[in-house]
Amino acid sequence: MLASRRTLLRRSAATGVAVLCLSLGQAALAANPQVRFKTSQGDFVVELYPDKAPQTVENFLAYVREGFYDGTLFHRVIAGFMVQGGGFDTTYRQKPTRDPIAHEGRKALAAGLHNRRGSLAMARTGDPHSATAQFFINVVDNERLDPVPIPDGDPVAQFTHMGRTYRNVPRADLENNPQLYGYTVFGQVVSGLDTIDRIRDVPTGAAGPFRSDAPRQAVVIESARTITD
Repeated sequence: MLASRRTLLRRSAATGVAVLCLSLGQAALAANPQVRFKTSQGDFVVELYPDKAPQTVENFLAYVREGFYDGTLFHRVIAGFMVQGGGFDTTYRQKPTRDPIAHEGRKALAAGLHNRRGSLAMARTGDPHSATAQFFINVVDNERLDPVPIPDGDPVAQFTHMGRTYRNVPRADLENNPQLYGYTVFGQVVSGLDTIDRIRDVPTGAAGPFRSDAPRQAVVIESARTITD
């Protein structure tokens, strides 16, 4: 009887540990915030990666929480490239934003995030540190938009970019070159990629201030809300 009781206790302890591990595992899987977008073309959900691009994710979530994206457009659609939104209302008035954020593309790239189909990245101007609220979703693999890794060393003994090789380049010259920053990926479409494809396929032309690539029939973000944050 004693042996049986010990066996039962061991089994109970093992079961408890297994349940705890499973619970912790599920908590870890659920740790990344998600945002559901409702659009005039359907819904989609993005998962964000605060451990890989913390400032970018927090900036994006701040806009989501304040309802900034509600009633904005996907204003730029290029079928073999990406769909971009989050900056203009339905009258093509550009919405005011907070200050730009620092570029985190290299940190995100080192953590494994690439501009691939379905990934979510920040839009910006030619200044790498100019991203505010606008974002884009890659509809194909666009790894040419990734930051360019800088080899070790100072000066960098050899650096090859776009078919040209440079030798003994001061490291700061490469790290501060705007053409090498790429675009910061900070999330991924985890549900509703078919919605993104529908947006990708809408006819485009001139609209608002844009001479091309604007949907001829408005693609509206009706709401954007966190669902696991």
